[in-house]
Amino acid sequence: MSATAARPKGRRLPLLSTFMAAFVLAVSGGFLWFLHRSAAPAPEIPPTPGIAVLTGGPDRVEAGLALLEARPEARLIVSGVGPDAGLAELVRSAGGRGATMDPAALADRIVLGREATSTRGNAREIAAWARRAEIREITVITAGFHMPRALLELRRDLPEAVLHPRPVEPFVARPVPMIREYVKLIGAALNLSTLLERPGRRGPAR
Repeated sequence: MSATAARPKGRRLPLLSTFMAAFVLAVSGGFLWFLHRSAAPAPEIPPTPGIAVLTGGPDRVEAGLALLEARPEARLIVSGVGPDAGLAELVRSAGGRGATMDPAALADRIVLGREATSTRGNAREIAAWARRAEIREITVITAGFHMPRALLELRRDLPEAVLHPRPVEPFVARPVPMIREYVKLIGAALNLSTLLERPGRRGPAR
């Protein structure tokens, strides 16, 4: 009886090992794809009526301002701005590009989104702005390693728009932040980001 009962249990072990091996290979392969996507250089982008910057680094704002300056008809949203940061401060934080710009001259074409506190919140904030402004084509600016998750969340909230990625440095972060970002990407792909999102801030649109 004991020998007979042991056989089904023994058969389960190879099946479990096969499943674990397939899981490890899938996760490893996905991480390699993620590294490849993150390190991809910025492609040539056609002029778009909308430019969206997800905050997190001054290079992102500088890249957005540079595109806005080159496209007189374009409009820009900077999503996830702190509640006390004004347009003049944001322009100054952009470094060399900000030093040549007059905030007052840009004010009518820039919206500062203050409610988002996460990538999921960024997507909702940008989607609401795009629909209000009737913008269907957007250049998306964020760090390279953050771009896959940003595009995933944006396409979920704004499926009707054409999104053009414009990654800026850092394209790849240190190992621990990269692993953390990959885990967040998997969570976003499983639509778990809504469970982890913090409440949004409330503040003026500019």
